[in-house]
Amino acid sequence: MLKRLLGATALSLTLAACGSPSDPELNQTGPRPDLPGLDQTLIPPMKISPPAGWNGELPTVPAGFTVTAFATDLKIPRQMLVLPNGDVLVAEGAGGADAPKMRPKDVIAGVIKAKGKSSVKGGDRITLLRDADNDGTPELRAVLVENLNAPYGLAYVDGALYVAEQDALTRFPFQPGQTGISVPGQQVTKLPSEINHHWTKAMTASADGRLLYVGIGSNSNVGERGMAVEQDRAVVWEIDRTTGAHRTIAEGIRNPTALAIEPTTNLLWSVVNERDELGPQLVPDYLTQVRDGAFYGWPYSYWGKSLDPRVHPQKPELVARAIAPDYALGSHVAALGLDFVRDGGFGGTFANGAFVGMHGSWNRQDPSGYKVVWIPFVNGRPAGEPVDFATGFLKDGKARGRPVGVAFDPAKRILLVADDLSNTVWRIAPAG
Repeated sequence: MLKRLLGATALSLTLAACGSPSDPELNQTGPRPDLPGLDQTLIPPMKISPPAGWNGELPTVPAGFTVTAFATDLKIPRQMLVLPNGDVLVAEGAGGADAPKMRPKDVIAGVIKAKGKSSVKGGDRITLLRDADNDGTPELRAVLVENLNAPYGLAYVDGALYVAEQDALTRFPFQPGQTGISVPGQQVTKLPSEINHHWTKAMTASADGRLLYVGIGSNSNVGERGMAVEQDRAVVWEIDRTTGAHRTIAEGIRNPTALAIEPTTNLLWSVVNERDELGPQLVPDYLTQVRDGAFYGWPYSYWGKSLDPRVHPQKPELVARAIAPDYALGSHVAALGLDFVRDGGFGGTFANGAFVGMHGSWNRQDPSGYKVVWIPFVNGRPAGEPVDFATGFLKDGKARGRPVGVAFDPAKRILLVADDLSNTVWRIAPAG
C-alpha cells in the first residue's frame, strides 16, 4: 500500500511539473493587460523555485543605489512599519496552517509550495530595529512584543500600536522610543479566522488616523469550499479604531495582501493576489484603488466581467457591477508588499509612485515575480510601465530570497524590503 501511495505521489508531482508555457508576447502589466484564453488542466502547472541562499551576494538595484542587509536571522519577516522617530517595526510570523485540503491537487500544491519556504518557524512577534544615525547598521534590536498569533498588518496612531493578527485586531499602548511592551494588548475587534485559507490581514490607517483598513482574503481559490464559508471574506473592512465598529467597503477582492494610502490624494490602494488554475497567464495580480462600494468580481468573474466558468451557480447580477482593477502586475507574481514614496521619494525617476514587493510564483512553469518593482504615478494615478527596482532574488532557477513587505522612509530616504525566505530585511539607499 505504501509503495502505491508513494508511486501515486511521484506521478502527481510529475504531472504537476507539466503545463503550457507562457507567451512572452503578451503584455500583462498596466491598465489594459492582455488576457489569453482559459487553459485548464487536470493538474495545473506547479513549480516552485527551491531555496539556494545568497552565499555572500546581494540583490541587484539600479545604478546610483546601494543595498545592504539591515537585519538578518529574523523569523519570517512579513510587513514593516516606520515609526515617527525612525524606528522600524517588523512583523514576524506564519499562519493559516490548519486550512484543510479539499482536493488531491491541493495536497500536491502544499507539497510543492513547502519546498519554497524557509525552514525557520515563524516568530509570532514584532521586532524593533533602531538606526538613529542612518548608517545602515541598527545600534538596537529588540523584541517589542511576542506571543502573537501570526501578526501581519501594522499601524501606529495617537499613542497606540495596532497589530492585525490572523484572528483579531489588537491595540497596544505605545509611544515611539519604547523598546518593549509589557502590558497585554486589547482586542479592538475579531477578524474572520475560520479555515483561514488566506490568513494574512493587511492593514493601514486612513490619512487622518481616524479609521483603520484591514484586508481579508478568501477562504478558497475560487469558491470550491462553498460560498457559505466566504462570509466576510475577499473584502476590505473599514474599522473605527476606538470602538471596533466595522463595515465592508469593497467586496470580491480575492486576497488584498497589502494596503497603503496614496499621499497626494489620501485614497486607499491595495495589491491583490488573483485566482489560480486558469493557466500561466490568468489571472493577473493587480494594484488598485479600493473604491467604497465596489465589487471586484471574485469568484464569479475576473478583470471586470470576464466569467470564471468554474463557479456554480453564477451570479450575473454581481458580475454586472464588477469593475476592473486599475493596474495589472502580471500573472501569479504574488504581490505582497506596497508602499508609496513621500516628500519627493528618491527624486528623478523614483520621485512619485509606489514600490511593490513580489513574492514570486509557484503555479507556472516559468517563474514570475521574485522582485521589487516601481510603479510611477502622476496626479495620484499609475502612469507608465513598471520598473524593476530590486532583482536577483531568483538565480539559475533557484530562489535566494522572496520579497514581502516594503517600507519607504522619507526622512532617511531609504527603502526597506522584507525577505521571508532568507529572513532578512534589506536596506536600499542612494549611493554616496
